[in-house]
Amino acid sequence: MTANRLPRTTAYVRITHQSWSQGRIEGEVRANDYEWQFQWRFRQGQLKVEPSLGRALIREPLSRFLEQFDYQLEPGGDYSFTIRAKL
Repeated sequence: MTANRLPRTTAYVRITHQSWSQGRIEGEVRANDYEWQFQWRFRQGQLKVEPSLGRALIREPLSRFLEQFDYQLEPGGDYSFTIRAKL
């Protein structure tokens, strides 16, 4: 199967809170019918995602997105990224 034929899902991220002094970014992520709340403690590299339903599907791609764009993310900002899977 080629990369062009892999299923794709767009995940939408909204940043709700950011604290550089505490090393934390919080927000919401949704993809298709799934919705999660997340808290990323970037100094420790810890990502908490709730609820548990579908968490295994979003955790790794969300972590990569946050690591790549952390300094560009702002509270109230809406962002998106593509997951190479069908959720």
